[in-house]
Amino acid sequence: MATTNFLPLCDKTTRKNTAQRAIDIIILFLLLSLLVYRILLLKDHGLTWLLAFLCESWFTFTWVLVMSIKWNRVEYKTYPDNLLPRVTELPSVDMFVTTADSVLEPPIITINTVLSLLAVDYPAHKLACYVSDDGCSPLTYYSLSEASKFARHWVPFCKKYNIQVRAPFRYFADKSLTFSDSSWEFQQEWKRMKVEYEQLCHKVEDASQKFMPSDFRGEFAEFLNVDRKNHPAIIKVMCENKEGLADGLPHLVYVSREKQHKHPHHYKAGAMNVLTRVSGLMSNAPYMLNVDCDMFVNNPKVVLHAMCLLLGSKSEKESAYIQFPQMFYDGLKDDPYGNQLVVMFEYMTHGLTAHQGPLYGGTGCFHRRKIIYGLYPDNVESINGKLVENWLLEFGSSKELIKSAAHALKGNTDPPNHLSDSIEAAHQVANCSYEYNSSWGTELGWRYGSATEDVLTGLTIHKKGWKSVFCTPNPPAFLGCAPSGGPAAMTQQKRWVTGLLEILVSKNCPIFAALFEKLQFRQCLAYLWLLYWGLRSIPELCYAALPVYCIITNSSFLPKVDEPVFWVLVALFVIYSLYTLSEYLRTGQSIRAWWNSQRMARITTITAWFFGLLSVVLKLLGISETVFEVTKKDQSGDSMNDNDAGRFTFDESPIFVPGTTIFLLHLTALIVSFLKLQPLAHDGHGSGLGEVLCSVWLLLCFWPFLKGLFGKGKHGIPISTICKAAALALLFLHLCRWTTMG
Repeated sequence: MATTNFLPLCDKTTRKNTAQRAIDIIILFLLLSLLVYRILLLKDHGLTWLLAFLCESWFTFTWVLVMSIKWNRVEYKTYPDNLLPRVTELPSVDMFVTTADSVLEPPIITINTVLSLLAVDYPAHKLACYVSDDGCSPLTYYSLSEASKFARHWVPFCKKYNIQVRAPFRYFADKSLTFSDSSWEFQQEWKRMKVEYEQLCHKVEDASQKFMPSDFRGEFAEFLNVDRKNHPAIIKVMCENKEGLADGLPHLVYVSREKQHKHPHHYKAGAMNVLTRVSGLMSNAPYMLNVDCDMFVNNPKVVLHAMCLLLGSKSEKESAYIQFPQMFYDGLKDDPYGNQLVVMFEYMTHGLTAHQGPLYGGTGCFHRRKIIYGLYPDNVESINGKLVENWLLEFGSSKELIKSAAHALKGNTDPPNHLSDSIEAAHQVANCSYEYNSSWGTELGWRYGSATEDVLTGLTIHKKGWKSVFCTPNPPAFLGCAPSGGPAAMTQQKRWVTGLLEILVSKNCPIFAALFEKLQFRQCLAYLWLLYWGLRSIPELCYAALPVYCIITNSSFLPKVDEPVFWVLVALFVIYSLYTLSEYLRTGQSIRAWWNSQRMARITTITAWFFGLLSVVLKLLGISETVFEVTKKDQSGDSMNDNDAGRFTFDESPIFVPGTTIFLLHLTALIVSFLKLQPLAHDGHGSGLGEVLCSVWLLLCFWPFLKGLFGKGKHGIPISTICKAAALALLFLHLCRWTTMG
């Protein structure tokens, strides 16, 4: 790109964190002191002592990984206003939106995301939006069709009056908006836009209640008798900027790839690869943005922010992709389900930026097309005709796609004259059999083999030697909706852990990438910290069971109050709690939010993460396959009334059995301790204050399960779950009694 001056596009700064490092080292020292104490007295204690030592060794290892990630924290600042003076012509961007289920992901959410993308501050003729409908829903298509009509008024309105929030459902819900300083013309247009948006919502709502938005004639004929799991490819150009107007509307294309029962479709990764191929034929932009259907654009300059990093980096190797944080709107007060991840993005992801960069989060990310096409950093400067020719053999049988890929790999990205000219070729590359005898999903595109295709794809990019960048503009670039119920939150966590473990036990394990490829050592540690989330459920579950066992059998796994090392444990607990609390307070979170995070960390690990581990074990044993479960999306956190907001919800899923069992066990243990029903201690090593305090702490963490025992409806634990948990608790108590008798 030609430049006119040397205005900076971005700055990189290192955050000072001396105090944090000191506390990190103190916590590590306390953990190691505890382990040394365990080793010295191991021969004087039984199995519980050894089990506690193994669990605490795992916790220490986890803390070392966390320290490594957060030790250096880096932040990038972008200057989008400097972009236009420096760059003579902005590059094109293809924007991908994915949706899979019109019930769990209501179309009104999807079209708001699409409308916000169409209205970003960027030349319209340089943008193309592709919507992947993996549910092949006529309702989704109808909603997009109506939204494209509304966009012809909404996009000019946003740009004319510099509207900041360009998802209409959020803009019109803003009660703080006043018209005291607004012109009469703006007020009239605002009212007209609000009426038109309400009419759009009514049309979508009416169509969803009828379940048939049309009589399946004309443009809807292809949806007649469609089975969402067995149908031909449907690709429709819904809006095309044929004149190439910078102030017009971006291209809008609907894509529903072909599906057949006998062909694997690889869930979201398969859908993203189809979008990559279709867009490569139609617009072939050098950069691609992908967002989930509920992540609308909150900062209209988001593309400019990304371009500052993509075009302003010293080399392409430094910015393979630009990841924006996942942030949420209308989140429940104090984050009762601990899933808004504010602190993790603030500390962990900024720490990753000092290494090879943030992990790919699956949404809110800008990619270089040629890197998704499998390019290595070493080939950027030396790419030649022979290399491209050999590479193109992996792209499949479409001559048109091979030609467009050659242009992309060589840096020549002149798009076709008209999108409609590529419809026939696009249908070919959207067929479910197209990927056979090609490298899609293995060497090209989004990678297959994991339910978390985003992390696997990012790992593949990093192990080639590429780096990524974390961008945190103000206001936030994208906002989405967090799961607002217990089942939804647990489903999401289980899916994440299942996919992460699939990567860990595969040939894509980051340890191999660090040994034999170009993944940096500390980046490898960061991937390990994430990928072994499911394995953490085992030591957490064992450590949660130890206080119960020791109280019931009147044995110990913790030092007594009169032993000096007891105060090591107290100091460790207090310092760690205050340390994590300070992180929440510094990011603007409340004390209640911190407590909810601590509580949900215990619940999630023992329930969702444990079941994620089980699903991977069953897959490895060949008993069952893992299943991709779509998380239910809610447009507004206000959908629940104030009395119910934040209350834990349950369903019939077995995922709540371990949590209910742990609660019943600790409740029983405390009753036994209070009534002094324990047997005589052996060799004076009876349970003490430490075991009781641990049991009280876990009882507080699982307090929602106490409410669930007496709750009704979705706030009550189903009788079947209670019975299963009670049976497991009785079995555990019987084993405790058996070991005591032995």
